[in-house]
Amino acid sequence: MARRKHNAAVKRKLIAKGNNNVKMDRNADLKSYAGKEIRANRKYKDTVFRMLFSDRENLLSLYNAVNGSNYENSDALEIVTLENAVYMGMKNDLAFIVDMGLFLYEHQSTYNPNMPLRDLFYISGEYQKLVNHKSLYSSALQKIPAPNFIVFYNGTEREEDYWINYLSESYENLSGEPNLELKVLTLNINEGHNRELMEQCQSLREYAQYVAKVREYARESDLDTAVEQAVDDCIQNGVLAEFLRKHKSEVIAMSIFEYDKEEEERKLRKAEYEAGIKEGELQKAKETAVMMNKMKFPVEKIAQALQVDEDVIVEWIKTNK
Repeated sequence: MARRKHNAAVKRKLIAKGNNNVKMDRNADLKSYAGKEIRANRKYKDTVFRMLFSDRENLLSLYNAVNGSNYENSDALEIVTLENAVYMGMKNDLAFIVDMGLFLYEHQSTYNPNMPLRDLFYISGEYQKLVNHKSLYSSALQKIPAPNFIVFYNGTEREEDYWINYLSESYENLSGEPNLELKVLTLNINEGHNRELMEQCQSLREYAQYVAKVREYARESDLDTAVEQAVDDCIQNGVLAEFLRKHKSEVIAMSIFEYDKEEEERKLRKAEYEAGIKEGELQKAKETAVMMNKMKFPVEKIAQALQVDEDVIVEWIKTNK
């Protein structure tokens, strides 16, 4: 467990390249991608997060905040998001190269322990696009950008500022060190978390404020009204104001879809769990969860104690209020 505990300063630098003087000299065998805006595949629902950080300046600001760097020229970002790479109905949000580091950014509103496996698929697709396959048969070593995997999480199940998931956690009958490892750093971007990160990236900070407003109003009115109120409130108070004015109708539609999807996934996990245990045991588990919550135990600890998914615990606590 020791390898999975890092202090906040070190963790945000897990993906840092360390040299802020970017030189974009590419290996001759890497296929060149022209810098361009990321375009969403319209067959799949876009997200507000992806739309916001498809803007190069916003993406550069986010990268600088996460890495502790200070790049000023957004042309340093070489966008390599796979436009048609969809796995199990989902696509990677943002992928780009800086200083020969390949960064895969993903937004998640629900906890997903399978991100390392998903990212393994994504990164394989990226390398297939970037590498000249003929060079694999030469005697010269083929150089590739070093991969970095970041998830930006704004769900309600987990309270930590960050955590790391490992591909090896999925292996059955693992003995000794894994021969193939991949680690995904998840950063909690809800309001009140990772304050230093938020201070360094205005777009991310204001995105968190917008999400918090949607949830606040959704507790008091229907979802459609809540989203419209949140958008109008943020515009009036200068929170993502320019972005929301420009994309108001799209943001409203995407936000409603995202919130609906998040709620449906939570209800599904709750139903799956409750269908699998006896009624008496279910009631006892619910009462225990509520009691532990009143005693200020974090959701993660309650879930571990009861061996229940964290989404289910959150739903039990909500319905008891």
